[in-house]
Amino acid sequence: MLNRMSEPRTGRSELRGDCARCFGLCCVALPFAASTAFAVDKEAGRPCRNLREDHRCGIHARLRQEGFSGCTVYDCFGAGQKVSQVTFGGEDWRALPPERARRMFDVFPVVRQLHELLWYLTEALTLPAARPVHADLRRLLETTERLTRGTPQELGELDVGAHRQGVDALLLKASELARSGVRGRRKDRRGADLMGARLKGADLRGVSLRGAYLIAADLTGADLRGADLIGADLRDTDLTDADLTGAFFLTQPQLNAARGSAGTTLPGALARPAHWTAGA
Repeated sequence: MLNRMSEPRTGRSELRGDCARCFGLCCVALPFAASTAFAVDKEAGRPCRNLREDHRCGIHARLRQEGFSGCTVYDCFGAGQKVSQVTFGGEDWRALPPERARRMFDVFPVVRQLHELLWYLTEALTLPAARPVHADLRRLLETTERLTRGTPQELGELDVGAHRQGVDALLLKASELARSGVRGRRKDRRGADLMGARLKGADLRGVSLRGAYLIAADLTGADLRGADLIGADLRDTDLTDADLTGAFFLTQPQLNAARGSAGTTLPGALARPAHWTAGA
């Protein structure tokens, strides 16, 4: 369907969470509310009750069973280790003055958004059909990387929303170019409400599902080759035996939120979630 070019030199290895190099920032900086995804309430800046002194999760192997499935679908895209080791130079928030620790917690979600954009930009540069915008993609990639290396004050003052708008516009151009080679008329399903939709075996090749609501939709055996899935809500979406070969702008958190099987075909950069085969 879509032949991939080699990834740019920046790669995506540094855009994956490395908890061993992080101070458990996602377990402290982010808030969550008691729900089907979290067993308890937690305020932003307050450590999760399951966070150990070594910054590891005390129930990591039992998160779903203990009512913390929301943690299993989260990925910081490498922002945790960037903030811990680069932005704050290896300083542990436990040893910082309260004001500086709060700054670390405030900066973390900003860098997380920037790293997510780096993931998309890096992937767009692997799409051969998007070559006409590769130069612009590289410039935005370099700009975004430079922003991630800002000081805590610079990151705290950054209008990441405005930067995202520019990136999104270019990613849309890349998507249109990448999907232009798919045969047949492809319906644009951007932002579509497809919650609970019965799409078993549907031909969705090259379809734009950007920001579509696919919560609990049945996509069993669906053909999603070359589809644009950026921002699609795949919570509890059934991807059993679906073909996602060549689908782009799909992230690990999206897959982790969905259901699938050993027969689900995935893009090469993503891993099959453990709970798909464990039946959790």
